[in-house]
Amino acid sequence: MEIDEEKALAARAAANRVRAGQRVALGTGSTTSFAIRALAERFPGGDNLSIVASSAATERLATSLGLPVRALEANDHFDVMVDGADEVAPTLSLTKGGGAALFREKFLARLTSEVVIAVDHTKLVPRLGTRAPIPIEIVPFARIRLIHQLSDRALSPRLRADPTTGAPVLTDNGNELLDLFPERGVEDPARLEHELRALPGVIETGLFVGLARRIYVGLPDGTVQEILHPGVTSS
Repeated sequence: MEIDEEKALAARAAANRVRAGQRVALGTGSTTSFAIRALAERFPGGDNLSIVASSAATERLATSLGLPVRALEANDHFDVMVDGADEVAPTLSLTKGGGAALFREKFLARLTSEVVIAVDHTKLVPRLGTRAPIPIEIVPFARIRLIHQLSDRALSPRLRADPTTGAPVLTDNGNELLDLFPERGVEDPARLEHELRALPGVIETGLFVGLARRIYVGLPDGTVQEILHPGVTSS
């Protein structure tokens, strides 16, 4: 089975967690795009869903398919968030930010009762930082200082650049991204998250610790594996 087929299977399973009338947060990325299409099939015209998107790209896709997307409101709290991930560790800690929306994705995840993640089987890793880099969103002015500090910590930071133009990739917030390449992966994601966010100029990190409640994994044999956070029941 092709990887995109695995993503589509997992994304459909994640979309099936959504019920009519719920408040829904949508992540960003290729797997989330499959989930958005699955939601549009399940809920033609929106079916009273109340949706907030984590990026302009997600909003464009959702609205083009007839799903209602609105702005974030002061007292928002979401029933479910559907998203993807670049890596999933056995503890259900995640690496996210390949789609450059990590700040908004984490912001919405913290406002959500059930964060549901869809991935293909290649995203399961023994330790974060072994398959994909750990992205951080930074203030452009602080870039040169942060690169120096992160290099001293053996995190091998690289500015994310557009492969065509060479210009820095900018987030929807107008910030830049540094991708970190720890030599042996991340032994303690929560500790690294704390250390990175303490650095002046770091806006957010792509380490998602303690947020995912339910993971759906598309497998090569055409089945979907469900992995639950301790204390969460399958239903």
